[in-house]
Amino acid sequence: MDSHLPVVPEPANGDRVPDLSSRDPDWWRQAVVYQVYPRSFADADGDGLGDLRGITDRLTHLAALGVDALWLSPFYPSELADGGYDVADHRAVDPRLGSLDHFDALVAEAHRLGLKLVVDIVPNHTSHQHAWFQEALRAGPGSRARERYVFRDGRGVHGELPPSDWQSVFGGSAWERVPDGQWYLHLFAREQPDLNWADEEVRADLLATLRFWADRGVDGFRVDVAHALAKDLSEPLRDLGAPELSDEAALTVLPPGSHPFYDRDEVHEIYRDWRRLLDAYSPPRAAIAEAWVPGERRALYARPDELGQAFNFEFLQAPWHADALREVITASLAGARAVGATATWVLSNHDVVRHASRLMLPPGTDDNAWLLSGGHAPRIDPAAGLRRARAATLLMLALPGSSYLYQGEELGLPEVADLSAEVLQDPIWEQTGHVRKGRDGCRVPLPWTVSGPSYGFGAGGAWLSQPPSFASYAVQAQDGVEGSTLELYRAALKLRRKLAQGEELRWAEDVPDGVLAFTRSEGWRCVANLSERTVALPAGEVLLTSAPLEDGRLGPDTTVWLG
Repeated sequence: MDSHLPVVPEPANGDRVPDLSSRDPDWWRQAVVYQVYPRSFADADGDGLGDLRGITDRLTHLAALGVDALWLSPFYPSELADGGYDVADHRAVDPRLGSLDHFDALVAEAHRLGLKLVVDIVPNHTSHQHAWFQEALRAGPGSRARERYVFRDGRGVHGELPPSDWQSVFGGSAWERVPDGQWYLHLFAREQPDLNWADEEVRADLLATLRFWADRGVDGFRVDVAHALAKDLSEPLRDLGAPELSDEAALTVLPPGSHPFYDRDEVHEIYRDWRRLLDAYSPPRAAIAEAWVPGERRALYARPDELGQAFNFEFLQAPWHADALREVITASLAGARAVGATATWVLSNHDVVRHASRLMLPPGTDDNAWLLSGGHAPRIDPAAGLRRARAATLLMLALPGSSYLYQGEELGLPEVADLSAEVLQDPIWEQTGHVRKGRDGCRVPLPWTVSGPSYGFGAGGAWLSQPPSFASYAVQAQDGVEGSTLELYRAALKLRRKLAQGEELRWAEDVPDGVLAFTRSEGWRCVANLSERTVALPAGEVLLTSAPLEDGRLGPDTTVWLG
């Protein structure tokens, strides 16, 4: 650990309520979970790539921040064709990031600090380097090894055309031809062949993977692309008929459950099998679905006999507008309540533009067009973006349910939009023919100190270099500084533990235009001013504000908690 980084104190026992080192089976219902992208969090060995020892060394930062759990994005062996989501071995650690011993040490330290640990599970596909896929290539058409994946003969006189018109999320056909003439399905990068979830061996192997990590002390699983496992592979494969319908947007056009490879009803049988295994542990292991599906369908993944929770992306995608956010919040709470789950809230993650930048883009602005401009069209005022991001965060943390934070948002980090084409590593850039810039800008390594070759990320440089402006966002620059974004997060999470016990809210109706206000079941209130004017502050004790009050009034882009 960098000797110049201030020592972050461990939280006092009184600040950790409920005790998440206990066996409480419902710890996840109101948790705050911090996402760690391992390659960009902290580098202990100085090779420029974040690693497990680096994460372990910095866990006191998360404990002092006041989160309840950390979620590890993939740390498995991978050639990084898709940032680690191309997994070559689902039950091992990438040697560049450490070993299983390092993983066990991380689990032990997290639990010592009262933190739960959630890990990413990638069940839809493997890396093309996976032993199973290499066996399938060697075995040839008709072999048992190929049944684990989705291999098909091509169309056309000589099989020269893809088996269907299905498209990859990353651009182009979702089919890749191999030398013997057959094609395999990859809904993402060509280095990520899709598994065949109709195959019993595939199903059994994933259960073994869940058991492997749960037995090592993992408390929960985040399920990548949870809606894509079940597919209609009956012959002939069904074309979607138009390229635009091959995208997930087709889910809003086709009858529910009828898409050939997204959100099919059969997928829920898979997760009921998983839940039986997860419930065999004491306490039961938690799970959350990444399912990019309409809200009423998403709730199905969160049923108690399935995964229990599902990410709410409507909140992340909603414009900074009071009416739109109220509608999303109301629908999300109702959908979760209907199946016995709690809602989830997220503003940033490893796949989207950081919300300190995104929320400042004018309505209708295309995120990708802004990234391609290097962040210059339109140009964003960093101070205004940070003010809005702080207000959004305080609003999110006041809502019933679980909040998911992304590493660096507690520092107020903006998107690094001006990365040059030469350093981009996201496969989206190449696979779309340089049409979509990709997600590297939200994955730039964290700054811990105000100086050094990588601002304390590691002894050497970083795999993606940080801009000079990152020095002012570093943990060292904000630690103990009144009014800093880091201290706002610490104060908000500490206060949230004391306030947020129930799972209900009641909207205030008599509020000015552009203002959101609600009362939680415990009696405390949240008021968020999303308008461009200053408004009167309701009566009550001011507990916390995202920005200073203006002569006792609530300024634009400001949220307050009232007792």
